[in-house]
Amino acid sequence: MARLSSLFFGLLAALLVSAAPAPSALESRDLLGEIIDALGIGLVTGINATITLETLVDNQLSITFGAQNPLIFELTLDSVVSSAGINGTEYATFNHTFTKGVVVPPLGTANSGIVPNVTLTQGAINSLAIIPLGYLDILNIDIHLRALTIDGALGIPLTITGLHQKNVTTTYTLALS
Repeated sequence: MARLSSLFFGLLAALLVSAAPAPSALESRDLLGEIIDALGIGLVTGINATITLETLVDNQLSITFGAQNPLIFELTLDSVVSSAGINGTEYATFNHTFTKGVVVPPLGTANSGIVPNVTLTQGAINSLAIIPLGYLDILNIDIHLRALTIDGALGIPLTITGLHQKNVTTTYTLALS
């Protein structure tokens, strides 16, 4: 409960800081992202990557991911920019805007739906070695979301940048037909 109230306080503090009209040293930092990282609250519950025959040629795959909301109000994800890898080495990156925001209920989880065009930055063949590990580290994730939405409508726009998360369970599905 202490983590939840700390995160709620951090969210309110970030809203107040972002609403301040005078420039400050905090502009180059993301207070909310730093609080989420400091509390160790991972927003991604798991990743499922789908590998096709085309992946071996174009180094692109699709993923779905689970998103969790540790807060007592609804969040709606509008876009995500992310990179993931192992031990600091980037293996995958994407920039995706959801056609319909992903609604994550209070204290709940939601599935992202299919995120296409995830680029394998090390190439498909060089990325095969990480499959047996069963996890990825999120090296960086920037999320554009709306807080306090009602069934995905309205809400307060927020951008959370610079999030990190270690050991995110990752499964791989081979769709070779």
